[in-house]
Amino acid sequence: MRGDRVEVVIDAGGEVRTYDVVATRNGRRVEIETGRGVVTVSEVTRSGTPVRTARFMANRILALVEHPAADQNIAREDIEPHLPGSTG
Repeated sequence: MRGDRVEVVIDAGGEVRTYDVVATRNGRRVEIETGRGVVTVSEVTRSGTPVRTARFMANRILALVEHPAADQNIAREDIEPHLPGSTG
């Protein structure tokens, strides 16, 4: 979904670098795969064809943050606490 974003923070030998992989067009999404010490973050089309790919060594990753593109109303509902006895 356009607006999906994955932020990868890595240790680059004495400094910290941040990389963003963003779904740039409608119908594209960002997928994460891990295997054999490598993390692959790809922007893919609806059919699953990779458009852009970034690969990182897993032992260098400090943080991997997914920022899904979501409707504001849905996100607000997920964040609001539901207390026992309250309506809504």
